[in-house]
Amino acid sequence: MNKTENIPLSAYTNKVSEGTITCGEATMRLLAKYGVDMVFGIPGVHTLDFCRELRESPIRHIQVRNEQGAGFMADGYARVGGRPGVALVISGPGVTNALTAIGQSWADSIPVLLLSSETDSRKHGKGWGALHEIPDQRAVTAPLTALSARANTAEDVPELLAQAFGIFGSQRPRPVHISIPIDILAQPVSGEWETRTLPQRAQPSADDIKAAATLLRTAKRPLMMVGGGAVDASAPIRELAELLQAPVVCSTAGKGIVPDDHPLCLNASTVRPEVQSFLSTTDVILAVGTELAETDSFVENLDLPGDIIRIDLDSRKLNDQYPCTIGVAADSAAAMNALLAEGGYSPKRNEKEIYLELGEVRQNIIDNLTVSEKQHMKLLNALAGEMPEETFYCGDICQLVYTGAFGMVVRNPRSWSYPAGYCALGCGLPNAIGAKFAEPARPVVCLSGDGGFMFTVQELIVASEEKLGIPIIIWENGGLKQIQDNMNSVSIPFVGVEGCNPDFVRLAEAMHCDGVIADSLEHVTETVLSGFSKDQPTLIIVREGEKWLT
Repeated sequence: MNKTENIPLSAYTNKVSEGTITCGEATMRLLAKYGVDMVFGIPGVHTLDFCRELRESPIRHIQVRNEQGAGFMADGYARVGGRPGVALVISGPGVTNALTAIGQSWADSIPVLLLSSETDSRKHGKGWGALHEIPDQRAVTAPLTALSARANTAEDVPELLAQAFGIFGSQRPRPVHISIPIDILAQPVSGEWETRTLPQRAQPSADDIKAAATLLRTAKRPLMMVGGGAVDASAPIRELAELLQAPVVCSTAGKGIVPDDHPLCLNASTVRPEVQSFLSTTDVILAVGTELAETDSFVENLDLPGDIIRIDLDSRKLNDQYPCTIGVAADSAAAMNALLAEGGYSPKRNEKEIYLELGEVRQNIIDNLTVSEKQHMKLLNALAGEMPEETFYCGDICQLVYTGAFGMVVRNPRSWSYPAGYCALGCGLPNAIGAKFAEPARPVVCLSGDGGFMFTVQELIVASEEKLGIPIIIWENGGLKQIQDNMNSVSIPFVGVEGCNPDFVRLAEAMHCDGVIADSLEHVTETVLSGFSKDQPTLIIVREGEKWLT
């Protein structure tokens, strides 16, 4: 390392001359103009010039306990609020810590901005062993972002932020990473940066809509599959389903777009073999804002023998694993409203026949539940019957949530989260914290497994110090139960799946929260309802196999 080239920290932290601001300050001001009101992160020596502005800014900084938590909180904020979440992190380990959460946002098309510092631009590529150095930080995040870019000058920042918010608003809203080297962050900026005009989402082609409407009018057994890209098209989707008397199957991200208890809805049940068999009987499928992903069904290829109409903002999805007969590359809400406007729809089967067939599918699912799934359903049904309709259920990766995807009843979009695509354990608690910040008045319940909860348990202290009344249900089954089941199914002895748990009640108390062991369904629901009005989280431990669950 060439010590004569060392650049002291003071070079990055000295206040610039009166009447000017630093690039870091200007960046925060511009974010506020784009509507950002909150960032999640941990300050470090490489983000000090961002912090100059935050103390007096309309943007609130939430101190997390690990940058992975910052990414997950930004993700949860965006899921519920429908607007971009922002994680503000240091270079190097801050970026790599947050990257797991960014992977989740990528898989689920969630608009998250990862804003980071980077090592001094004068040292890039020299291998001097600079603090937090990654030889090519942009390349690390590029595979999991729609845009990964580094500002080479202060003047690059307004352009890069405009690109980021343009992607969030007009394209498939995947995450963006912008890094700004510490020497650039400290550069003086004169004048105020302003927002730029952002592009609009693509509108549907009239010819494509007419072709899709014609095919739907002639369908004898139509079915609709809806995903997270259709969350803003709930009303027209439901209306068209009723006009066609078409059953609806949601993806995990599309749960609630049509109410789960609607007589035409089969919930987010693509994972169920009973529903997979039913899909093979359709002659036309209208797939709206869904990838038709493996992680909704967990089979390599669904048997979809009929014609497929695909509506998706991402044109690359129209002819991937399930090629379309007719493709509409456009905003889902605009496309669905245009389809409705075509008119002339009528069902080819009578209502009684359709409802009877769907009722048989639902009953078959119930009849085929495992012992554990029956216990899950007791708890989930109790929650669905007692919670306010606007409750947001924030799921971690656990068996309780797997069952909830097809068994829990929610009636509105943006009411259920189960990030099955990336399937990263530990997302539940920080996602719930971000969701609560996005909509403080909305009831939020976290559903977690005992294993997944321990991945990000440190973020419980954030919920406590921020006085967030979040009930957290921990389904305790003594280990990584799903992997135990997988090992059993192929006769593999247990390896690394039986670790012990902490005393969750004492852990909650140590983090200034309430903690209880549930002893009945009524105890759970009463504790959840009372937890909404508290100024600290409540851990509710539900132990699989208890008599009141069987």
